[in-house]
Amino acid sequence: MTTTTPNAAHARLPRGIWVLGFVSMLMDISSEMIHALLPVYLVTMLGASTLTVGFIEGIAEATAAITKIFSGALSDWLGRRKLLAALGYGLAALTKPLFPLAPSVGWLVAARFIDRVGKGIRGAPRDALIADISPMGLRGASFGLRQSLDTVGAFIGPLVAIGLMWWTSDHFVAVFWVAVLPAFLSFGLIAFAVTEPEPDAGREPAKNPLNTAAMRQLGPVYWRVVAVGVIFTLARFSEAFLILRAQNIGLNAMWVPAVLVLMNIVYALSAYPAGALSDRINRTALLGLGLVLLAGADLALALLPDLAGLALGVVLWGLHMGLTQGLLSALVADTAPPSLRGTAFGYFNLFTGLAMLAASVIAGALWDAYGPVGTFLAGLGFALAALVGLLTVGDGLAMEKK
Repeated sequence: MTTTTPNAAHARLPRGIWVLGFVSMLMDISSEMIHALLPVYLVTMLGASTLTVGFIEGIAEATAAITKIFSGALSDWLGRRKLLAALGYGLAALTKPLFPLAPSVGWLVAARFIDRVGKGIRGAPRDALIADISPMGLRGASFGLRQSLDTVGAFIGPLVAIGLMWWTSDHFVAVFWVAVLPAFLSFGLIAFAVTEPEPDAGREPAKNPLNTAAMRQLGPVYWRVVAVGVIFTLARFSEAFLILRAQNIGLNAMWVPAVLVLMNIVYALSAYPAGALSDRINRTALLGLGLVLLAGADLALALLPDLAGLALGVVLWGLHMGLTQGLLSALVADTAPPSLRGTAFGYFNLFTGLAMLAASVIAGALWDAYGPVGTFLAGLGFALAALVGLLTVGDGLAMEKK
């Protein structure tokens, strides 16, 4: 069980945590302006199937995950995090203009692929940098705050997309162009406003973070956390299927992004409190509650095909995200050696990214074969199976920490 001292509980979060949170927020505004419309744009404007949507979303996230292992290990080898994080944000900003310029599905796949490479380069070094900056007793709160600000961007982006779709009479490409601006603002902020702390005295950079000795050095508790992350990821799939469900029940294209607005408002409001609470109680208990909420979301989205059912499912989905994503990052930081934190986040994201690829492709195939009910009932089954697995893993974590 991870706890904090009374003094740490009342300490202020470091300035760098706030800055990195706003960096994430601006990039998410840009990304979600595009991603909130991209599934509908692919299906209605370019004639793609929902299986194609699932494949694109899955391969995009898997690409980011695979890249993270190398960028995370490189940050451990260099003993520095900021350079790689800034490079990743810069690449993502440079690729944003490809979305409005893409004339076909193939071009959009390429744009999404390159954009996710940027995400992969920045992800593990940024998370390791947060772990380096945050006090031990405020680690859950630090990751929760970054996740919360990131998610604020995730609902501002679709909200702006709704307004621009109304103003431009559903002109997708115009909205994609506007999304370029916050991406470049994000890069400027991390390049000029983030200061990396000096490495701890006596801590040598990892010589070869990707060899088998380093993998063993990460320890069994860390690998149990990775197993938890993989199970969670298999139990859910891309939020693109929430958007498609909204379209399926009859929402106008202009209002479809409201699904992500609602989900991310709930996500943003719950992520920081959940992270702060996890500094005081067993993190796996909150993770288990998150899985229960995910099961409820799948049930509502499968069996209640109206606006009320959609809203309930989306709210529960957002709560599940708030109670799981920052906590998993905090667990990785808790269990990994400081000199291998970048590599630890890289491995974690590699395996969960591959699980996301499988989950999203399966969801798309089920949708094409059985419709949305089949997709969300399958998600319910995975969530319940993951809950059983989490109980076993939670017991193992508790025993390892004794």
